Amino acid sequence: MTILEVDRLMRSFGTLMAVAGVSFSIREGELVGLIGPNGAGKSTLYNLIAGAIAPTSGKIMFQNRSVAGWKPYHAARSGVARTFQIPKPYRKLSVVDNVALNALLHNKSMAAARRRAEAILADVGLADQAGNPSTILTVGELKRLEVARALALHPTLVLFDEIMAGLTRNEVVTMTALVASLPARGITVIWVEHVLYAIMNAAPRIMVLHRGELIADDSPENLVKNSTVIQAYFGEETTFA
Repeated sequence: MTILEVDRLMRSFGTLMAVAGVSFSIREGELVGLIGPNGAGKSTLYNLIAGAIAPTSGKIMFQNRSVAGWKPYHAARSGVARTFQIPKPYRKLSVVDNVALNALLHNKSMAAARRRAEAILADVGLADQAGNPSTILTVGELKRLEVARALALHPTLVLFDEIMAGLTRNEVVTMTALVASLPARGITVIWVEHVLYAIMNAAPRIMVLHRGELIADDSPENLVKNSTVIQAYFGEETTFA
């Protein structure tokens, strides 16, 4: 069953066409990568899906319902969660309370929300930081907190945005395994990432944006042989190791 369908989606900012007629569909339980150079339109596309901005034209269907132009709180309540490239936790709250606050959307008591938060923190490797203020976290730990906060919303679709930035190689391996496990838990994933070895090894399907246009939608094995993708995104020489 299709969970998300984007049809001829466009968003302009003055004379700049940030998203230029993009169309694709995502089925329930898929893990789909989304890559492209800086300025390709990835963040704008996420903002459109998550309700931060409205499209200039085109359609967004989520679970067979038209949602183009909805608000972020509508998206969150409906099961769409996202992370941000630059984490912005609630600085006055502890790590566990940052996650529990989001968990309150689907848990009626703070106690239940904290239990949910503690379980998610263990999942992302932050259990030992639960009681600490978020201000002492490293960049990599803040990225993991972003993931925890998104999962606390109990999403059916999650939009990950460069969640590997700042992580060590071992942490990348652990986080990649977590992301890869989510479809089996009933969470569909779209994943923007610049740590290519992670996304190329984990995502069976990858979409490529360039200058606001979707130029490829294929398996990692085929993308590395696609001359258009190599020229537009990677340059003439690249490595996926």
